Amino acid sequence: MAEEIKIKVFSTPTCPYCFTLKEYLKEKGFKYEEINVAEDKVAAKEMIKKSGQMGVPVTEINGEIITGFDKVKINQILGIKE
Repeated sequence: MAEEIKIKVFSTPTCPYCFTLKEYLKEKGFKYEEINVAEDKVAAKEMIKKSGQMGVPVTEINGEIITGFDKVKINQILGIKE
């Protein structure tokens, strides 16, 4: 059995890149946990600590951090062939 993929998306409701990233993951059939850092200040601090970034989106896939909507890196980690 394949390893379960755990995806967290740190985002805000007004971020267009966040929306695009979440739509991309849905389109590819991946479930993710969405964390709204605009409302959750503890999560915002966690995101900054993990990524060194204050901007969104920040995606964590099985502990690996991706800043922005880096489709190439996301595809590489998730094994998506385009």
